[in-house]
Amino acid sequence: MTRKINIFDTTLRDGEQSPGASMNTEEKLVIARQLLRLNVDVIEAGFPISSPGDFESVRRIAELAGEDATVAGLTRAIEKDIDVAADALKYAKRPRIHTGIGVSPSHMRDKLRITEDQCIERAVHAVSYAKKYVSDVQFYAEDAGRSDYDFLVKVIQAVVDAGATVVNIPDTTGYSLPEEFGQRIKYLMDNVRGIENVTVSVHCHNDLGMATALAMAGVKNGATQVECTVNGLGERAGNTAMEEVVMAIRMHEAELDAHTDINTREFIKASRLVSSITGMNVQANKAIVGANAFAHSSGIHQDGVLKKRDTYEIIDPADVGAGSSQIVLTARSGHAALKHRLEELGYEFEGEQLDQVYEAFLNLADKKKEVYDEDLESLVNERDREESALYTLESVQISCGFPLTPTATLTLANPEGEPITVCAYGTGPVDAVYKAVNQIIKVDNDLTEFSVQSVTRGIDALGEVTVRVKAGNGEVYTGRGADGDIIVSSTKAYLNALNRLLSEKR
Repeated sequence: MTRKINIFDTTLRDGEQSPGASMNTEEKLVIARQLLRLNVDVIEAGFPISSPGDFESVRRIAELAGEDATVAGLTRAIEKDIDVAADALKYAKRPRIHTGIGVSPSHMRDKLRITEDQCIERAVHAVSYAKKYVSDVQFYAEDAGRSDYDFLVKVIQAVVDAGATVVNIPDTTGYSLPEEFGQRIKYLMDNVRGIENVTVSVHCHNDLGMATALAMAGVKNGATQVECTVNGLGERAGNTAMEEVVMAIRMHEAELDAHTDINTREFIKASRLVSSITGMNVQANKAIVGANAFAHSSGIHQDGVLKKRDTYEIIDPADVGAGSSQIVLTARSGHAALKHRLEELGYEFEGEQLDQVYEAFLNLADKKKEVYDEDLESLVNERDREESALYTLESVQISCGFPLTPTATLTLANPEGEPITVCAYGTGPVDAVYKAVNQIIKVDNDLTEFSVQSVTRGIDALGEVTVRVKAGNGEVYTGRGADGDIIVSSTKAYLNALNRLLSEKR
C-alpha cells in the first residue's frame, strides 16, 4: 500500500487572502460543501480572531463537516488567538488548531524582533497551550524555506516534543528551488527524533511559478500532507494548486510511493465554483482546469489524439470532470480532425468530396480564429446548395459610401459554366447586387422577406441570410446563403431562391 498524502485545503483561508477574492460566510459554506465532495482531508476554514465573519465561517463549517473532514482554524502563537480558535471549533467533530511563528532570520529579526531562543519558547508555548483545547495541533514554521537548517531542526524538534501532531514546513515566499526544498524536508526527516510519528506538511507559494514543483519535492522526500487551494488561489502569486498536485501524485504514484483519496472528478466543478464566487478567472492554459487543458488545435496533435488519446494526453479528461478531449478546428487542423468532427455531426465524406469540403473549410478557417459546429453545418449546406445550383457566384464587388451611389459588379456562371459579368446601381449595396442578379437571371420575382442572423458567436461569425421571393404565379421560394461577408451571404441566398424557382420551372 502506498503512502497516503493528506490534502489540506486552504482556499477559504489563504485563498481568500488573494486581493479581490474575499468571500462572505454563505459563499464559504457553498465552497466547503464542494470541498467535502472532493473528499479533502482537512479544510482550513479561516483565521477566527481576524474578524467576526471569519469566526462565524469557521464555526459553521466545523458543524457542516462533521466526521467527513478535519476543520482547522489558523492562529498566531498568541494565547488570545488560540482561545478564539478553540471557541470557533468547539462543535467540530474533528477540530485542529493551526498555530505557528516565523522562523527565518528575516522574520525573527525584522518582523518579530526576537532571538532564536525566544522563537523556540513561543513555539513550544503555543503548541502546549493549544493542546489544552484539542488533541490535533498543527505547527507552522513560517518562512521555513529561508530558515537555517539546524535552527529549523531545533524548532521542529521542540514542537514535536511539546505534542504537535502535524508540522508544517512552508516556503512562504516561494523562494526555494524544488531540489533544495526537497533536501530541507529530507534533512528534517533525518534529524528530528520522532518525526515519523507526526504528519509532515508542506505549504508552498507560487512567486517564482514553482509551487506545485516545490510541493512535489516535499512529497518525494517524506512529506505526507500538502497544503493547497482550488485554482492555486492565494496570497500574491498564489499557492500550490490542489488539482495540479493531486493529479501529479496520481500520474507518478508508483515512483512516489504515494496516493491521495481525492475525488478528482469534482475538479472542474470546484474550479468553476471558486472562480464564480471569487471573481478570479482561470487562465485558459491553466493546468488541469483551464479551458484549453484538453483542447487540441494543431493538425499533428489532433491526428494523434484521434488515433489514440494518450499520444498527446496523459490524463483522461473524464477523470477530472472535463468530459472529453476537444478538437478545436482552426486553419492548422488537418483532414483527420475535420472528417472526425463532420462524422460526429452525421456527415460522411471521403476522397475527392472530403478534399472539396476541406478546401472550403480552410477558406473559412483563414477568416476565423475557430470554426464551430454551426459553421460546419452551414458550410456543408452551402456546398449542397451550390452543387444543385443552375447559376453560381464567381465574384461580387461593391462600391458604396457617403455620398457615393451603391454599385455592384457581379460575375455569375450560367448553367453551361460560362461567366457573365454585369454592373448595376441601387439604393443600397444589397439592392445593387440583386439588381445585377436580375440582369443575368431574367425571371419574374418579388423579394418578400430578407433576414440576417449570425451562425455562431463572435465578431467573426458567419452571417446567414434567408430570403423569400414570390414568383409571377404566386409561389414562394426560400433561399439561404452563409459567408463571413454579409454581401456574399446575401447574394448566395438570393441566387439559391432563384435557382429553386428556375429548377421547378424546368
